[in-house]
Amino acid sequence: MRTLFYVLQKEFTQVFRNKSMLPIIFVMPLVQMLILVFAATNELRQVDLAIVDYDHSYSSREMIAGITGNPFFKVQQNPDNSQDAEALLMQNKIDLALIIPRHFDKNLIINKSAEVQVLVDAINGNAAQLSLGYLSSVIGSYSQKVLVNPIKPEYRQTKNIIIKPSYWFNPQLNYKYYMAPGILVVLITVVGMLLGGMNLVREKELGTIEQINVTPLKKWQFIAGKLLPFLVIGLFDLAFGLLVARIAFNIPVRGSLILLFSLASVYLVLVLSWGLFISTISDTQQQATFVSFFSLIVFIMMSGLFTPVESMPDWAQKLDFINPLFYFVKIMRSVLLKGSNFADIFNEFAALSAFAVSMFGLAIFRYRKTS
Repeated sequence: MRTLFYVLQKEFTQVFRNKSMLPIIFVMPLVQMLILVFAATNELRQVDLAIVDYDHSYSSREMIAGITGNPFFKVQQNPDNSQDAEALLMQNKIDLALIIPRHFDKNLIINKSAEVQVLVDAINGNAAQLSLGYLSSVIGSYSQKVLVNPIKPEYRQTKNIIIKPSYWFNPQLNYKYYMAPGILVVLITVVGMLLGGMNLVREKELGTIEQINVTPLKKWQFIAGKLLPFLVIGLFDLAFGLLVARIAFNIPVRGSLILLFSLASVYLVLVLSWGLFISTISDTQQQATFVSFFSLIVFIMMSGLFTPVESMPDWAQKLDFINPLFYFVKIMRSVLLKGSNFADIFNEFAALSAFAVSMFGLAIFRYRKTS
C-alpha cells in the first residue's frame, strides 16, 4: 500500500502541475451545466403561425381569436391566399399555416360540420407533431362550443367528464429537471475518460513511461494509481455540477446523496478503466482522443439522454444492455427525481459493477510493462 500511496502522490502532483487540466476540471462543469441544460431541450415554447381566412365570418373570427389568444402561437402574418402561406413555409418564416375555407360559417350552421386545412413544416418531425397537436387541441376546444345539442333530451343535462392529471416526480413538467441529471452523467463521463486516458498517453509521449516500466511497480498498482486521482476529481465535478444545478435550476434531490455518490464511484471506475484501456492501445493523445470521442458519441446518443430508449428500434434497445451510460442515466434520474433506494436500482448497479470489474481487469491485462 505504501507503493500505491507514492504513486498517488506523484499523480496528484502531476495533475495540478498541468495547467491545461485545471480549466477542464473546474470551468467545464460550470459551462456545461449552464449552457447544455438550456440548449438540450425538446420543449416547444412558441410556434410561428400564419392564418388564411377565406370566409371572414363571425365563426372564423371567433376561432381565430381563440388561437391568437393562446400564448403558444405567434401569428406572424395573415396572407391573402394559401399560395402565400406555402411560400412562407418554404422560406422557413412560419411553422404552421391554418387555412379557413369559404362557407366555413355556412357549413357549421347548415351541415353541422366544417373543415379547415393545416399546413405543417415537418422537417423536425417531433416539433411538427407537437405543434399540430396543440393547434388541433385549440380547434377542438372551439368545436365543443358549437356542438349541436343531442337528439335525446335526457342527455342534454349530462355533465362533462373532468380529467385532473397528477404528474409524479416532476409536477411542473419542467424539462430542465429531466435534462440536468443526464447532463451530469455526460459531464463526469467526458472528464473521467478524457483526463484519465490522456494522462497515460501523455506519459508515453514524454517518455516517462519507460522510466516507470523499469521500476518494480506492479501493473495493477500503476493502473490503480492512474485511476484513483481522477476518481476523486470526477466525484468533485459531480458534486460541483449538482450544486450548480441546484442553485441555477432548483433541481430536486429526493434520494440519498450517499447512495448517489457510491454508485457514481462504481461508474467512474468503469469510465476511467475504459479511458485507460483506450490509452493502452493508443500511441498519441490525438489517437486516444479520436477513439474516445467515437465511442462516447455512440453511447451518449443511445443512452436515452435525449430520446427515450423505448422509441428506438429493437436492435438498438438490445444493444443498450452493454451501454454503461444507459444504466447510469437511469440511476441519476431515479435517485434525484424519484428518490429511489438501492433496491429499486439494484439491476443497474449490478450491471455497472460487472462492467467496471471487467474493464478494470482488461486495462491491467492490456497494459504492457517491461521490467
